[in-house]
Amino acid sequence: MKKIFTIKNIILGVLFIIFDIIIYLIIGLKLLIYEDFYDKISGPYWSLESMTISEKIAYIGFCAWWVLNILLVIFIGYKIFKTFQKSTIKQIHN
Repeated sequence: MKKIFTIKNIILGVLFIIFDIIIYLIIGLKLLIYEDFYDKISGPYWSLESMTISEKIAYIGFCAWWVLNILLVIFIGYKIFKTFQKSTIKQIHN
């Protein structure tokens, strides 16, 4: 049976979570700058027309990063499910 919870996988998982949090912090700080310097004259609040180019990139990057995280959680859940399903089928046939 292929092991999922090895030391290597746990360390990689923790490093990925730390990397993920750092990315969220960087994007969040960039979006906080938008909130601090928002001007009603430039357009409605949180509309793309009221943002600078770097704020638009941060906003779109935040949405994309959110979607990537959801897809990664689904993928990891699928891999764990398939591994446990294979081990259960082997135990039944033995």
